[in-house]
Amino acid sequence: MSAHHEHGHGAHDGGHDHGSMKTYAIGFILSVILTAIPFWLVMGHVIKDSSTTAFVVLGFAAVQIVVHMVYFLHMNSRSEGGWTMLALIFTIMLVTIVLVGSIWVMFHLDHNMMPGMAPAAPGAAVQQMHDMS
Repeated sequence: MSAHHEHGHGAHDGGHDHGSMKTYAIGFILSVILTAIPFWLVMGHVIKDSSTTAFVVLGFAAVQIVVHMVYFLHMNSRSEGGWTMLALIFTIMLVTIVLVGSIWVMFHLDHNMMPGMAPAAPGAAVQQMHDMS
């Protein structure tokens, strides 16, 4: 058996860090914390403004993505000659374009909706039926 195949868990193999139990434990604990805090913020109505709560939760989500990439996917600027970082940057740009574009389209669909298509209040339909009879 060659020396290449005789490495243990956590050894370096061509720039790939396979991690250790300690790094996986740190990643898991950070992931639990980064999930529990937003859950508490939403369920406890800690922040009164729902828009602010949404941005805070999105911030925690972004941090959690980084934690998963570093501690579980072992991404860094050295792995695979930097190509994984380049692929990550491209993916972030693509996801940002799709999300911003989707939000922009939904906002304008809501804003430019025809007046007759606007959702009515719950009692308005009953009132219209009563007025017709």
